[in-house]
Amino acid sequence: MAAERLQFHEMGLDDRVLKAVADQGWSQPTLIQEKAIPLALEGKDLLARARTGSGKTAAYAVPVIQRILASKQSVREQDVRALVLVPTKELGQQVHAMIRHLTAYCSRDVRVADISGAADLSAQRPILMEKPDVVVGTPSRVLAHLNAQNLVLHSSLEMLVVDEADLLFSFGFEADLKNLLCHLPKIYQSFLMSATLSEDVQALKELLLHNPVVLKLQGSQLPDSSQLQQYSIRCEEEDKFLLTYTLLRLRLVQGKTLVFVGAVERCYRLKLFLEQFGIPACVLNSELPVQSRCHIITQFNQGFYDCIIATDEQIMADPAATAQTPAGKGKKKKAAEKGGRTKDKEYGVSRGVDFQNVSNVVNFDFPTTAESYIHRVGRTARADNPGTALSFITHTELGLLSEVEEALTGDNAESVLKPYEFKMEEIEGFRYRCRDAMRSVTKQAVREARLKEIKQELLNSEKLKTYFEDNPRDLQLLRHDKDLHPAVVKPHLRNVPEYLIPETLKGTVNPLLRRKRKRKDKPKAGGVAKSSFKKNSGGKNPLKTFRYTGGRNRKGKAGKS
Repeated sequence: MAAERLQFHEMGLDDRVLKAVADQGWSQPTLIQEKAIPLALEGKDLLARARTGSGKTAAYAVPVIQRILASKQSVREQDVRALVLVPTKELGQQVHAMIRHLTAYCSRDVRVADISGAADLSAQRPILMEKPDVVVGTPSRVLAHLNAQNLVLHSSLEMLVVDEADLLFSFGFEADLKNLLCHLPKIYQSFLMSATLSEDVQALKELLLHNPVVLKLQGSQLPDSSQLQQYSIRCEEEDKFLLTYTLLRLRLVQGKTLVFVGAVERCYRLKLFLEQFGIPACVLNSELPVQSRCHIITQFNQGFYDCIIATDEQIMADPAATAQTPAGKGKKKKAAEKGGRTKDKEYGVSRGVDFQNVSNVVNFDFPTTAESYIHRVGRTARADNPGTALSFITHTELGLLSEVEEALTGDNAESVLKPYEFKMEEIEGFRYRCRDAMRSVTKQAVREARLKEIKQELLNSEKLKTYFEDNPRDLQLLRHDKDLHPAVVKPHLRNVPEYLIPETLKGTVNPLLRRKRKRKDKPKAGGVAKSSFKKNSGGKNPLKTFRYTGGRNRKGKAGKS
């Protein structure tokens, strides 16, 4: 079957695009790319549903670039020919980066601009005045530029792409999208890319597409159990913290980990809790500046951090979801009223963003919808990489669990959450340490941590922006997983006493102890090996063999006289 598959060089692509594809390390197209690229090059409208991590971005980016290169051979006039709409700023940055990579060898002929950022309209105006070939942005941002006449599309636009189409309406872009259509020409080619085919996607299909080819590829919305292992563990609120500590501190979870929580306040509570044990973690939420969020994602992908605690705030998208959120709903409302901090409505890290080489996703707070679960868990097991998803389920979330299982079983009977066999009695010894740490993480400490982090990141992203432009190496050194320390840190909690480690894990858990023992036993390479008195025989030990005999001789002489 592999021999019959269509390859990139058989699609009639420009040599410069093929070279850029080879630089990305893509030996052959994914299923969505193999089916979508030839159809798009024929000029057909597409509605493509493929699971997260299947290569949807390249499936539309490659034909968009190819069609622009082809049109440049006959039409020399510079104009905006393609518009890519995304639901979040993070995804906008990712799409922009992908198109930049694919146009590495034709960057003079195909120019791309990302206008999804938080800069002023006036600051982005000069970029749009140059009429880039491809514009990437959120619907609200694009509409603002159209209204300000910084962007004109009604005569030049040839292609419209809606990425993560199932999320656009849930992020509140329905009105913006309908208003935006008034500024577009009557005839253009459209691509709708989505992980799920919801009612919103059907509504978009009727709005944007003309006789589309519908590609429903992978049957399941998530990879099968051979690639993605999904587990659930039933526990209560205190157990969630205990389990997270145990999984991270005893290194039961290996590789990069994304921990999803349901609210900003819980995000900082968990970070401060882990700080007590010396476990570093980054925080990612809608209150942080967009530059900081994108920088955190970039550094995480480069391997700077192993753990990110991200908020997936469905409340912003679905006001009705507030009734379903776990413990502390009244408190969250009050905190939101008191705090008055502005949240970015175009924030979303569980949706469409390509976190690279994520081994594990932990749902600390269970998502409120099946779609949200699919998008969260879709951050791992991307492309052909394996991954694990672990969800903590409290008794109030059992209904949500059954909804998710129904949605997944409907597609593929294997893709269900298996119970995670974890012997809680073996980690009971750690409970008193966790309670000790949780007592230090007070409401006041969480509030202070929140303010401190926002101030720190605002300083990093705004005041130092020009400095980092001149000194890019210093930006690499800027870390986001530093301790916040508003809570009282107890140093003894950082160490794990050997008597608390379960018997089954004693051989694997504490590599530091094992390293020290090995170092003691091994002689230093290249130097003189110092012998130990204890190991040597008594005859070789000068302190044991030396005997003072002077006293005996004197007594003997005295007796003779």
